[in-house]
Amino acid sequence: MQSHMLGGRYQIVKQIGGGAFSITFLALDTQRPRNPNCVVKQFKPMSTDPYTLREGRRLFDEEAEMLEILGSHAQIPRLLAHFEENQEFYLVQEFIEGHDLNEEVFSGKQLSEAYVIKLLQDILEVLAFVHGHRVIHRDIKPSNIRRRQDGKIVLIDFGAVKQISTQVVNSQGQTSVTVAIGTPGYMPSEQANSDPQFSSDIYAVGIIGIQALTGIFPTQLPKNSQTGEIDWRNQAQVSQKLADILDTMVRYDFRQRYQSATDALQALTTLTCESSPVPPSTSPQPPPPTKKFLIAGGIAAVLATSIVIVPIFINLDPKTENFLTYQNSTAGINMKYPQSWERQDINNPLTGEVVAFLSPKQSNVDKFQEKLTISVEEFSGTLDEFTDSSKKDISNHLTEANIINTSERNLAYQRANQLVFTGKDGNNRLKNWQVLTLRNYKAYIITYTAEIDNYDAFSQKAETMINSVEFLE
Repeated sequence: MQSHMLGGRYQIVKQIGGGAFSITFLALDTQRPRNPNCVVKQFKPMSTDPYTLREGRRLFDEEAEMLEILGSHAQIPRLLAHFEENQEFYLVQEFIEGHDLNEEVFSGKQLSEAYVIKLLQDILEVLAFVHGHRVIHRDIKPSNIRRRQDGKIVLIDFGAVKQISTQVVNSQGQTSVTVAIGTPGYMPSEQANSDPQFSSDIYAVGIIGIQALTGIFPTQLPKNSQTGEIDWRNQAQVSQKLADILDTMVRYDFRQRYQSATDALQALTTLTCESSPVPPSTSPQPPPPTKKFLIAGGIAAVLATSIVIVPIFINLDPKTENFLTYQNSTAGINMKYPQSWERQDINNPLTGEVVAFLSPKQSNVDKFQEKLTISVEEFSGTLDEFTDSSKKDISNHLTEANIINTSERNLAYQRANQLVFTGKDGNNRLKNWQVLTLRNYKAYIITYTAEIDNYDAFSQKAETMINSVEFLE
């Protein structure tokens, strides 16, 4: 199919997916300016007899109409065209730049509870829109969820249209389905028996959550031989409340699950609300930091190959010490940092964290090192929109979060906003100063974090570091 022209317009570049029901190609739209990428999906009817072709054509047109409606959502690919050629059916959809969740959720990797809660919420928010249009996705799994370059997830590859490839119609118009639509491990029993429900999609989302927490592929998760329920809790570190929600999502009996994405989303929202300010004696351990704010202690150092350290000593603060120059060409930033501070190169593509600078320990009993962290992420909105998003992340994910101050400032001749907020990390009561700015569709987040009582001790050093920031051309 490579270089083949479909519909007189779509030039096939390469195959990017395939299975029992369809083949997916990356293609160029030769009739649009600059020939942008698009996705072409080819469906072959199980039989080419006139009855099956006629029924397949009817189903294809109906499903294309529904995909046109669903594509109005910003996190579902837009339908660009649908057509029939040589008794085969084709859908053309928007190509989503980014990566699928197989790069984040995979066997052997256990992800944090905070990550899982946020991921489930993101998926269910889109799925609620789908269910609101009386559509069952039928094939939710990591490879059918893409994370866009702006960090948003996109739900792709709806299973309903695959009916074209799974049925045969006899001369009396009776339809026989040849195989259930779905993927083993993510497909519950009723769907395997060709009777999908809205809660079948909820099951698949819950399985993704369990997979992310345990690092175990769904088909390898142990099951109770008597009840058929998945026995997974002892395979992960998880709170009882989140575990209860996930267990409800993946009940063997579909009638015992949440009946819609909205119901499941509400349960998770309640869980998030319950984790906000509580008495110190019962405060839960906070989740790991999100990409917009950093409060935790030790950060694993991962060498970033694009980092160049220039060993030039610049006396920015003669009363204290000399400063080194940190430069990262990929992030497009350089900055001065105190010679005595420890530099940890992170370069984490999931959180956007690039580098952290830790203050020297003041004594052997100094359990929390003040630090300044730089994060960079893709963002196409306005600075105020990004600031509002950061505030929501702080409020939703930081225990006893309290935003003290919001104001404007400049950062390297760029308009910036700054936030001052407090919260808890285990037994540590922390104060954070965060500076946010946008440049070339990237958000830059610089965060100084310290124990409340020691905040002032290094705030001047932090200000010197922030004031030294320069953006590379």
